[in-house]
Amino acid sequence: MELSWFKKGTIYQIYPRSFNDSNGDGIGDLRGIIEKLDYLQSLNVDILWLSPIFSSPNDDNGYDISDYRAIMPEFGTMEDFDDLLQKTHDKGMRLVLDLVANHCSDEHMWFEEAKKSKNNPYRDYFHWSKPSADGGPPNNWKSFFGGSAWEYDSVSGEYYLHLFTRKQPDLNWKNPKVREEMYDAMRFWLDKGVDGFRMDVIPLISKQNGYPDAPDVGFRKIIEDVYANGPRLHEYLKEMNEKVISHYDAFSLAEGVGINHENANLYIDYDRKELDMLYHFDILECVIVNGKFEESSPFDLINLKQIYKRWRDAVHEKGWLANAMGNHDFARMVSRFGDDKEYWSASAKMLLIMQATQNGTLNIYQGDEIGMTNIILESVDEVNDVQSLNFYNENLETKRYSNESALEMINKEGRDNARTPIQWNDEVNGGFSKANPWLKVNPNYKEINVAKQDNDSNSILNFYRNLLKIRKQNDVFVYGDFEELEFNNSSLYVYKKVLSDEEIIVLLNFKNVKEKVDVSEKISKTKILINNYDGLDIDGKYVHLKPYQGVILKLEK
Repeated sequence: MELSWFKKGTIYQIYPRSFNDSNGDGIGDLRGIIEKLDYLQSLNVDILWLSPIFSSPNDDNGYDISDYRAIMPEFGTMEDFDDLLQKTHDKGMRLVLDLVANHCSDEHMWFEEAKKSKNNPYRDYFHWSKPSADGGPPNNWKSFFGGSAWEYDSVSGEYYLHLFTRKQPDLNWKNPKVREEMYDAMRFWLDKGVDGFRMDVIPLISKQNGYPDAPDVGFRKIIEDVYANGPRLHEYLKEMNEKVISHYDAFSLAEGVGINHENANLYIDYDRKELDMLYHFDILECVIVNGKFEESSPFDLINLKQIYKRWRDAVHEKGWLANAMGNHDFARMVSRFGDDKEYWSASAKMLLIMQATQNGTLNIYQGDEIGMTNIILESVDEVNDVQSLNFYNENLETKRYSNESALEMINKEGRDNARTPIQWNDEVNGGFSKANPWLKVNPNYKEINVAKQDNDSNSILNFYRNLLKIRKQNDVFVYGDFEELEFNNSSLYVYKKVLSDEEIIVLLNFKNVKEKVDVSEKISKTKILINNYDGLDIDGKYVHLKPYQGVILKLEK
């Protein structure tokens, strides 16, 4: 297997708006990131991924781009970006940008021109369709954020497609001019020295011919069968790789919405030369039944094991995965998969042990390294996320849930949970900004913050630093062959990993009570490499794990 730099590296996702405010306007910015580069280097991460920093009206917090070659003014200037890129490289880290290629902003010049006339040269940059026979939208497609995916344009009497908000019209990749526009924008940043792109909803760029109605099979299945994996998708990805990515020492990471383990290799098989890796949604959505807010299921450890195994087997020696349990689109990792109350510290550390020992490139989302938790928003007036607001407003009409229940659902899974400002210290606004922040700071910032954990050898922060350092030194963490132990155990996740003469055993307790595991045949020949508690309770042939205890044992040669 080719040991590319991005495979063994750890990616740290920065949501710039919430990271660090350097100029006191309540919004994080590029200079704020520069101020924290020493901190990021101390984490032992390798690649910084910035959520969109391009010019945008911010209908979806930067994922609606109005100029692909300009910096959003509230984030800074192009000179600030160039300085950030240089200083990141100087510190031995790489910088990756978020490419939003499926759609742009309705305030982009392309769309403003397209609306002027059906004969405008930019009209075919987007998807337009006549009304249905009853005068309504062309089909029954729904937006990811609720409501119809079509918006009526009274000037032309046609609808345009937007799979996200109405201010995010989908681009028409059938038009070769659109593809060249996107490739030129990519070259602009790569020529500056950017190290690659995380590609937002890239599986959606090829639309179904004729825009057929979606079957009534649930939204997640509709995404896979109708919105994603379109008829010309892989033609476009091959072209993108051939014309752009392959000419640089850069990588492409796909947001794998609509990709499953059965078609993953069409995207990332080394021989196909399309994308370098992807992260999938099976883990991120493993407690979601069919809709982010309305239906959920209890966390099931056996299901999680099956997901990891299914994907591991599917791409083994063919392609590469990124390994993520949190990002800007999901609630906080420790609140979803751990225990953010009594066993907050232990469970946050245990979850990192699991992630860091799965095959693939490790993805960390900002704030997880200090165990940031979900926030409780007291009223809908405190909600910022467009997806959450659309859900709440639709519920006002349908009255399916009480207003209190709807807000409770938003507090559990809403995207604002991950977007609250980073808690740097116990000063006003958690040290994020001297001004009123764009989004409410989690009130627990006095207990959970970087400064408090920085010099605490037992903190989550220093656990992250230590584990990521050890991961760099042990290839078996990343590339080792996987052997499941106790696979049908609903409390314990236990496995071995072997690479040449390196071998580790990973013991993880996902319960808030003690559990025991039999690893007697190996235990006497190992040393403790990582442990999120002091000491390990061994009784004869059993290891007794404390609540949420995680241990990595290394076989001594």
